[in-house]
Formats: sequence, C-alpha cells, structure tokens
Amino acid sequence: MFRRLFLVSLLCAVSGYALDSSRLEAIRPAMEQAVAVKQAAGIVTLVMEKGRVVHHEAVGMADIGAGRKMEKDALFWIASMTKSVNATAVMTLVDEGRLGLDEPASKWLPELGKMKLADGSAPEKPVTLRMLLSHTAGIAFPPRKPTDGAISLKSYVETLVRAPLAFQPGSSYEYGFGPTVAGRILEVVSGMKYADYLREKVLKPLGMNDTMFNPDDAHRARIARTYKMDEETRELVPGYNPFVTSDASVTHMVEPSGGLFSTAADMGRFYAMIAGGGELDGVRILSAKAVKDMTTPVLAGGKPQAYAVGWQCNAETQRPCAAMPVGSFGHGGAFATNGWIDPERGLVTVFLVQNVLVPDSGKPKDAFQKLVMEAAGVKVLPPTRPKTAAKAK
Repeated sequence: MFRRLFLVSLLCAVSGYALDSSRLEAIRPAMEQAVAVKQAAGIVTLVMEKGRVVHHEAVGMADIGAGRKMEKDALFWIASMTKSVNATAVMTLVDEGRLGLDEPASKWLPELGKMKLADGSAPEKPVTLRMLLSHTAGIAFPPRKPTDGAISLKSYVETLVRAPLAFQPGSSYEYGFGPTVAGRILEVVSGMKYADYLREKVLKPLGMNDTMFNPDDAHRARIARTYKMDEETRELVPGYNPFVTSDASVTHMVEPSGGLFSTAADMGRFYAMIAGGGELDGVRILSAKAVKDMTTPVLAGGKPQAYAVGWQCNAETQRPCAAMPVGSFGHGGAFATNGWIDPERGLVTVFLVQNVLVPDSGKPKDAFQKLVMEAAGVKVLPPTRPKTAAKAK
C-alpha cells in the first residue's frame, strides 16, 4: 500500500499534479455515506485540474424504483447552472462587438425602454445587459402560470417586460429572470434561435454533446430521477420536475435562466474552459477579458454583491459557496446541483444530484468541495453570513 501511494505521489510530482490523491480517494466513501443517510438517492462528482479530469465518480441510484444505478454519464436538470452558460453565449456577442454590457439594452429590445416602475414613473437609468445578467435590472420575479414552459422564449419575455420594474435599475439585487430577457436579446441580435446559437457557439465547439434543453429518447433514458423526502416515512420518494416532460415529443420552452440538462463531464469541460481564460484544448470560446468581465462581482446601489454576469462569486464578506475559497466562482441549481471554479489553482468541481425538499441536501456538496480544497492544501474557512445572499435556484 505504501509503495503504491509513493508511486502515485511520484507520478503526480512529475506530471505537475498538485492534489493529494488520498483526499480525492476519500470523496467516494463520503458520498456513499451521504446516500446511506438519505441526503441524496445518487450523486455524481467530478474534479478537474488545469483542464484534466482527476476525479469522476458515481454513487447510489439514478432510479430507486427501477433499480437503476447512478452512472457517471447520468443526465441531470442543472437548473440555474444554466445562467453561467447563458452569460457565456451572450459574451461571445460582446466579444464580437455586436452587444455591449453597459449600453441601454433597449437598443436591441425596444420594449425595455418602455418599462415603468410600479408608481408609473420612468426609471432614472436605462436597463443594461449587465443589469439583466446580474439580477440588478429590476425585472420582477413573475407569478407562476399554467402557460409557463409552453410558450416561446419571445412570448415569455414579452410578458416579463410588460410587468412594472421592481426597483430602479442598478439600485438593488433581486434574483429573477433578467437572464431570460438577455437570452431573447441574443436571439434578436444573432438572428438565430437561442438553442441553435448556444449549440453552435458554445456546446458543439466544446464537445458538450450531452447538454440540451429537450433530451431525446436516448438521453431521457439516462436522466437521474428527482427525489424528495416523504415527511412521514422519511424515505426518498419521486419528486416533481417540471422540465422532465411526459415524453420526448412534448418539449419545454427554451429557458436561458434554468432549462439545460447536462452531465458532469460536459459541465466539467465548460468550467475548464472558463478556468482557462476562455479556451480549452486549443478551442477559444471567449476572450480572457470577457471571462474576467463576466466573473467580476457587480455593485448595486453602490454596494458590492455576491453576483457577477451570470456567476455567483466568493468575496471576503460574502461566500455563497462556503467550502470554496475567496476569489472562486460558479453557480448552483434548484435541485442542489453545483459547479464551481477556483481560478487561482485551475480547479473545477462539479456536483450533481436531483434533490427537492430533501433535508441536508447541501451537506454532501460541502463535504465534497471541502475534500477537494484539502487535497489542494487549502484551509477551508468557516462560512460567512452575507448581508445580500445570492440565491442558487
């Protein structure tokens, strides 16, 4: 055993591999323990260092009732992790000079220039693309309707901008559907359907062949089932997921704020590209400047936020992802999924589950990321209590 660990350490030193393999090997039993205490039915974890996969494991069940084990290529609804992919797609147009983050967004979507506050007054500042992507535009969180998911992106955005602004643009932060409006602007400017543009400009170049809004039959067979905890029996039982339709022919609206399905491997490649300054395996998606601009926290009302342009960020006073260091960034999803980047060390973590109303479902993610950072020799600081929390939906 000692000889094996010595050889592994020697190989790591020669290859420039900086992580402690023993801490990475502790991830699987930690996730198995989380499954055993019913914090999840099944979990897929992935770690990349400087563009290379150094850990990829699957534990537990993808479908308890069917007896289907969780596999590393399982498909998950990644929910609001989509926001970072959406922002990246928008930033490709910024790189091309076809969009500007700080110009009035009404330049491309005139309806935004007609929006008023609840008292009927005109906003003091125009809504910008940066505001839309950072939840500081004042786009109100809409009430849920039976038509949600059934209409087009164009029609849905029309309903969003008909509502009054919740606050003066740029004066506050409210997690909502500004990124969806930005996605519609992408369609208008590119002249392409949103899903087509995303596939051609981001997903296809990165080889993300398992990332999509509406999985076909082959991909549906790999979807990890959503689970909740029964309040009486304390057992994990199937939970409702509005994005998993009855069959492949019934499609959900393309939702830039949270509609993608993906795998750990695909999301790992996406995050590795961002960690690499916009490039992976010789394929450049974004300029390094665009990546920095997109991942720099914004101000709202003169106060720093824990959010950037489609990304949550860990700062000295606000750490949405408690187990990761200051200066790191990423995004969570409504069903407890998470992807995070430590740019200083070139590290990527991807944590995928499908939990809704499962107590302590965030603990396995924290344990996973803590082990990764310990493997990197980084002391994990106690969680901060942010004044303005960036929700992970």
